[in-house]
Amino acid sequence: MNKTELVEQIADKAEVSKKDAKAMVDAFTDVVGEVLNSGDTIQLPGFGSFKVSDRAARQGRNPKTGETIQIAASRLPSFKAGKALKEKVNG
Repeated sequence: MNKTELVEQIADKAEVSKKDAKAMVDAFTDVVGEVLNSGDTIQLPGFGSFKVSDRAARQGRNPKTGETIQIAASRLPSFKAGKALKEKVNG
């Protein structure tokens, strides 16, 4: 499913226009990004939680040359599904 299809389904379920549904999806993704960037987590009971995980700097290896390289530290967004979502997916 792509963003357009998601917007269409949200518009149908919420009985709003596609324009309003697109604004809701855009607002949701913007807020999630801003909250995670600030270091906070988002918990939606039954759906899941969004958080940021820190990855430490580490050494890696270039697979083409075998040369050792330094991989910089980074922050990665992650999502953990909640119980209700897992039950919907697993039937």
